[in-house]
Amino acid sequence: MSETKNQWARDDPAFVVICSLLLAVVTLAYCAAYDHSASHAVFVVISVLLFHFLIAGVLLATSCWLYAFDVHCNSFFPMFVMLYVIHYFLSPLLVAHGFIPVLLSNLLFLVAASYYHYLNFLGYDGKVIFVFISSYTCEEIMYQFYTCHLFTLIMTSKMHLTAVLPFLERTTFFLYPIGIVIVLSPILILSGFSPSRYFMNMYFSQRL
Repeated sequence: MSETKNQWARDDPAFVVICSLLLAVVTLAYCAAYDHSASHAVFVVISVLLFHFLIAGVLLATSCWLYAFDVHCNSFFPMFVMLYVIHYFLSPLLVAHGFIPVLLSNLLFLVAASYYHYLNFLGYDGKVIFVFISSYTCEEIMYQFYTCHLFTLIMTSKMHLTAVLPFLERTTFFLYPIGIVIVLSPILILSGFSPSRYFMNMYFSQRL
C-alpha cells in the first residue's frame, strides 16, 4: 500500500469483495444452524454485511477516507476469523449458561476487539501496515480458505514498511478503545453477561 494517484489506498476493490463473500458464507452457516426461515436468513446476511462490515468501516473512517477504509478492512479480517469462524465452531459452548461459557465468550470478544483496534493503530501510525490479503490473488485466498489454511495465510502474510503517514497526528488515540474493553470485560464477566448469547439472541428469534 503506497501513495499513488494522490491517495494512500489500494485501487483494487477485490479485498472488500472477498471479505464480504466470506462474511456472507459464514453468516449463512450461522443461519443454517440457528435460524428457522429463509427470508429471515437473507435479512440477517444483509444486516451483518451492512452494519458489521461496511457501515462500521464508513463510520470509523476518518482522514483520507479511502485509506481509512483500507485500514478497517485489514483490521477486520483477523476479527472476522475469531468472532465469526472460530466463534461458529465454539458457539454450542459459548451460548451455554454458566460461568465458564461467559468467561470464554468475553475473552474471545476481548481478544478480537483489542486486536482489531491494535491493527487500526498500526495502520494509522504508518510504521507497520499489515496487508493481510492484498499480497495474494483471489485464487490463492479461496484455495487457502477451502483447505482450512486461511489462518496460516494471515500469519505469514507480508508486512509493508512505510514512513509515518504525513496526514496523521497522535495516532495513539486509536489504542484507547482497548483500555475501555479491558476495563469493561471483568465487569461483564462478573455480571454474567455473555456477548455470544446477546448477539445470537439479537439475530435469531430463539432464546438461548
